[in-house]
Amino acid sequence: MKAVLSVYDKTGLEELARALVELGYEIISSGGTAEYLKKHGIPVTEVSDFTGFPEILEGRVKTLHPKLHAAVLARPWREEDRETLKRLGTDDVTLVAVNLYPFEEKSRELTDLKELTEFIDVGGPALLRAGAKNFFKVTVLCDPADYGWVVEKLKSGTLTEHDRARLAVKAFAHTAYYDAVIYRTLARLTGHEEPLPREALPLKEGRKLRYGENPHQRGYLYLNPLEELGVARARQLQGKQMSYNNYLDADAAFRLVSEFPNETVCAIIKHANPSGVALGSSPAEAFKRAYEADPVSAFGGIVAFNAPVDAETAELIKGVFLELVLAPRFEPEALELLSKKRNLRLLEVHGLSLGLEVRKVSGGYLLQDEDAELFKELRVVTKRKPTEEELKQLLFAWKVVKHARSNAVVLAKDGVTLGVGTGNVSRVGALRCAINRARELGRSLEGAVAASEAFFPFRDSIDELARAGVTAVIQPGGSIRDEEVIKAADEHGMAVVFTGTRHFKH
Repeated sequence: MKAVLSVYDKTGLEELARALVELGYEIISSGGTAEYLKKHGIPVTEVSDFTGFPEILEGRVKTLHPKLHAAVLARPWREEDRETLKRLGTDDVTLVAVNLYPFEEKSRELTDLKELTEFIDVGGPALLRAGAKNFFKVTVLCDPADYGWVVEKLKSGTLTEHDRARLAVKAFAHTAYYDAVIYRTLARLTGHEEPLPREALPLKEGRKLRYGENPHQRGYLYLNPLEELGVARARQLQGKQMSYNNYLDADAAFRLVSEFPNETVCAIIKHANPSGVALGSSPAEAFKRAYEADPVSAFGGIVAFNAPVDAETAELIKGVFLELVLAPRFEPEALELLSKKRNLRLLEVHGLSLGLEVRKVSGGYLLQDEDAELFKELRVVTKRKPTEEELKQLLFAWKVVKHARSNAVVLAKDGVTLGVGTGNVSRVGALRCAINRARELGRSLEGAVAASEAFFPFRDSIDELARAGVTAVIQPGGSIRDEEVIKAADEHGMAVVFTGTRHFKH
């Protein structure tokens, strides 16, 4: 019996090799793996001795040899294959243990492309794929975590074809992931990031969640190895396990507060929509104002800050039922106070990563660039220009409405949302929803501003805003009735600003 061992990560290698020798395996190895085994007194046959061909190109070519691959790929149930091995002077390789050069890790360290490409493994994936293809006879190992249970089953003679198939599936997933990381990294470094006719996206370290959006659905969290920041990589400091919906809401909340790099802001999210968003001189003030913007909807909500949570803020949070709070940092005093709410999830998030957005549709996937643009321009289209304060409030409302589900309208004043209308099937419906919500909460809209993530198609929305007391509007523009809408605003003495950028969010 023969086993091929060729590993970069030596974890568990000595124990695996000793166990295989005890089971009667002849170990074939190369390079650093062979040196390691010899150093630990384990008998090993060098690949070059087995094949009769030396390593060349400083080790770039060592395991890529017909004799070695024939021993792995031969089918013992076929007479022709057995004759071929006999002619080559070898018998079957029945175990392959390979892990690959650490391209992913080196891509974060190395800036020179020629240096980095030296860590693209060629022979390793070829051996893994050969072993996995022939799982009917070959046990293929790509993960040291599998060494223990495989050895125990080999010792007891209970390793089944089903077990080998499981390991083969894992090996193919491993090489597919490895190639996807290389492809996406080289595409980025060489400026060829445009999606190709056939795409591959790497996903790693999948973790099963309690369930998906609903209890009857399975849910998982996977990381994108090419994005080092974001909610998926947040550090959970306390609280119940994160759910699928928690991650969606947390991401929506943190994306929103990240729109305000130079101001302190708090956003309260329900079902991926903002219910209350506010600026403040401190996190505590921002939270107080955001909560008071819609205290009813805040119940059981997700709260995000773009500044550290201190003791003063924690005292306010303690008095409200919330599912999750996320911030760049929690001060020790704040953690001590919030630790009394054991079920409250606390996430420490250190920034956003931008990449391709991927969504499932029946039969395929949709890919798009993330919506990283705030606006193309700010163009005043009415006779009256917004005042300096109105423009400030318009930009605040615009940043909020960018993160509300379409159709969406946000009403705001003094750096706080007064009414949010989201997920409506008509523009005027979203507007009425926002106005009615503000009135239900006893908010005056006199002197408020409005933001719409897409254009107003008719003047009816402008007329309703004017009647409610709104004095300025920000929207993308682009309707065939823009002139009609602008004329209505001029009649009411309103200021309208076009951004040239739409922010549909489905």
